[in-house]
Amino acid sequence: MENHTRYDGFILLGFLIGHEAKILLATVLIAVYLLTIFGNTIIPIVIITHSRLHTPMYFFLGNLSVLDVAFSTVTVPSLLRTLLSGVKTISFAGCMTQSYFYFFLGTLEYFLLTSMSYDRYVAICIPLHYSIIMNSRVCVQMVLVCCLGAFVSVLYPTIMITRFSFCKSNVIDHFFCDSEPLLKLSCTDTRLLQIITFMLSSIVILCSLVLTIISYIYIVSAILHIPRDAGRMKAFNTCASHLTLFLMATSVSVLLYVIPAEKSALGARKIPALLSSIVNPFLSPFVYTLRNDLVKEVLGAMFGRGKTIVVQKMGKWIVNRA
Repeated sequence: MENHTRYDGFILLGFLIGHEAKILLATVLIAVYLLTIFGNTIIPIVIITHSRLHTPMYFFLGNLSVLDVAFSTVTVPSLLRTLLSGVKTISFAGCMTQSYFYFFLGTLEYFLLTSMSYDRYVAICIPLHYSIIMNSRVCVQMVLVCCLGAFVSVLYPTIMITRFSFCKSNVIDHFFCDSEPLLKLSCTDTRLLQIITFMLSSIVILCSLVLTIISYIYIVSAILHIPRDAGRMKAFNTCASHLTLFLMATSVSVLLYVIPAEKSALGARKIPALLSSIVNPFLSPFVYTLRNDLVKEVLGAMFGRGKTIVVQKMGKWIVNRA
């Protein structure tokens, strides 16, 4: 019989780097996080306030932007606290909550991106029936189904983890409560949960990938039949942005959660996880929405009008002072 100590909380080891490197990393993370919040917050505001953007595609983009802000917020503040203050402890409840929302929001992102591929399929392959098929009620229902699917698929594994005993150690070799390094600390048999987690991850990622590929086979076929080069290029640009986001998310997640990791390679999971939870949400608005011609036009008109209002107010102030 082994002697074990039971722990009520965990220590997030984070990145084992020097003090100066931690300050540099924290500075970069703060800048990226603030830009992520700004870029992903302005998009829903613009979409809501401008009727020209009240279409299914921008509805999904607005939801994706809100999701990206939440996804970054799950991990970045905790990592910044570790880097700047040296506080690495996290309670058991906090760890389980962070783990659940990380995987819930990650799964929801796949479902939303898959829904967006269907939206692009209908818009390009069945344009005459687009407004009928993708009406506002259907769009809301699709988002709700995505949320429900993500909630259910992540709930059971999280409940199983909460019932485990963690007595080998309380040091998690990661910057957040990821499932793989967390399970390494359990003195309970985790083989069943690892099988379930692997199967769920594979189903979510690979099914989303297959559905997206099928949609794009039809999309590319329809685009090639568009007679005008301008219309063909516009359709390709819209689809390329969506496909870029999907492949960015898929490539990292396949590496992390579909391909089994060896014990010695657990530390190597930190960089892909950093890309998934921080870099991808930061690039998302720039890759997709802010490259869109209509969004750029609306933003230009909005900020141009704001500058005009500021100049007019300054002129009135100067006249009144004179």
